[in-house]
Amino acid sequence: MSTSRTVLVTGGNRGIGYAIAERMIADGHRVAVTSRSGEGPAGSLTVRAEMTDSASIDAAFTEVEAQLGPVEVVVANAGITKDTLLLRMTEEEFTSVIDTNLTGTFRVVKRAAKGLLKGRFGRVILISSVVGLYGSPGQINYSSSKAALVGFARSLTRELGSRGITANVIAPGFIETDMTAELPEAQQQQYLSTIPASRFGQVAEIAGAASFLAGDDAAYISGAVIPVDGGLGMGH
Repeated sequence: MSTSRTVLVTGGNRGIGYAIAERMIADGHRVAVTSRSGEGPAGSLTVRAEMTDSASIDAAFTEVEAQLGPVEVVVANAGITKDTLLLRMTEEEFTSVIDTNLTGTFRVVKRAAKGLLKGRFGRVILISSVVGLYGSPGQINYSSSKAALVGFARSLTRELGSRGITANVIAPGFIETDMTAELPEAQQQQYLSTIPASRFGQVAEIAGAASFLAGDDAAYISGAVIPVDGGLGMGH
């Protein structure tokens, strides 16, 4: 059993973020989630936060700290997509995805850092994607934002690694969510044919990796990219 910690999951109102929050609660942690709308799982504290607004993130942290204590585990999961091919992609479609997925992560981790340093303990878990290093047509904005999280975690590891703080990246592959369920059957079959495991992943499998990284057994793992993709990325 790992030590009970205060955990904040951004974008914890659905999909992968919701599953991670659920698992952290089951692991015995005190869990808060940020959401723009909707609620986190039963047993979590839901706070409103907008990833593009530092003041909103600061207010969310202040609320969590008041109710659950200093945040010790940060799971940066909130993200958006605006998929389109390069030649059709507007500058706004590029910069808005970067601002939420990458700069949003910067805002969250920076706000958390003082508390992590004070407590001389921290687990920073960044949710990336297999397409961050594998690439995907129509996702230059999204894959750029997700690849950047690797450099972020590794630089953070070099800055804060001596203070009991780790920073790691989880790179999910094709995970079964409401979004993937809506894809045409033919497209789903095409994706399946490229995955060695011959199935899509479950949100609980991403949550399992996050649970491990947040726990006592992962104290000596930092700057790592953990693929949870059924073999799709093969270390890319």
